[in-house]
Amino acid sequence: MADRLVPVISLRDFEARREEITKQLVEAAEFAGFFTLVDHGISVEEIEAQFALSKTFFDLPAEVKGRTPHDRKTNNGWEYKAQLRPSTGTYDQKESLWLMRSSQWPSDTDVPEFRKTTEHFMAKCASVSNQVLSCFSAALGFPEGHLTTANDVTRADCMTQLRLIHYPPSENAVGTWRAGSHTDIGCLTLLFQRDGEDGLEICPGRESYTSFGMGDTFTPLPAKTGPIVVNIGDMLMAWSDDRLKSNFHRVRAKDTGKSPSRYSIAYFNQGRKDFLLQGPEKKYPPITVGEWFAESVARNFGRQVATSPS
Repeated sequence: MADRLVPVISLRDFEARREEITKQLVEAAEFAGFFTLVDHGISVEEIEAQFALSKTFFDLPAEVKGRTPHDRKTNNGWEYKAQLRPSTGTYDQKESLWLMRSSQWPSDTDVPEFRKTTEHFMAKCASVSNQVLSCFSAALGFPEGHLTTANDVTRADCMTQLRLIHYPPSENAVGTWRAGSHTDIGCLTLLFQRDGEDGLEICPGRESYTSFGMGDTFTPLPAKTGPIVVNIGDMLMAWSDDRLKSNFHRVRAKDTGKSPSRYSIAYFNQGRKDFLLQGPEKKYPPITVGEWFAESVARNFGRQVATSPS
């Protein structure tokens, strides 16, 4: 079921196959809102190295992790079970480290080579994102570079973030939510998982980015090291005049026995704060990305808030 619902798309020979890849990406985004990328240029070794750094950081004592404190204003830094989901009425059972190019970083004393390795990984994520966004730009009728310019990480107003996530092991969480049902506020999310650390479930069925509607069935998406799970966020759904779907997803504990640690890494393309957002058909009025974020949080507050991915 998951293989049919979430197509696997190869980025091999990207320039030569751009038209074919664009068609595959759009078909996936119009229905599932999710797809899996392979042959994307980030090696398994690079992904494993980033996960190793993530584990090293999360294995540190709380007082050491707290040296990179979470800042509510910028949403950067380390947080522990701090994300309340209106969809469940409980806090997500995870800790995470939010990072931007300009944010505070863990020191090399605490985690050797952390910033150097992570910035290299983020650059690779930006490259993959730009390939996908350039395809969507053309398919939607924008200039090819429109969405990549809107998410240019070299610009000071870019809000793109990397999130390292750890779900601690749980003894008695059978069938509960490690992360409650939600969509992503941003433009495009790249999610990295590790072999055997399952739990992600997805649910198509949303027709408007302002609605909270979804289908009846959540489908598990097995975790694998190497492929990148990509999903459309609310921002890109609005930018496409609701053509590309930002659908609900969650992380569920095992139905039997103990749920082991789960690690994931999410790269959020979140746009440039001062960039103007409006779809080609002008279904919604023009708004800056920064204003759109503020309105999205206000619109979703108290309901199924669109926030970060799994």
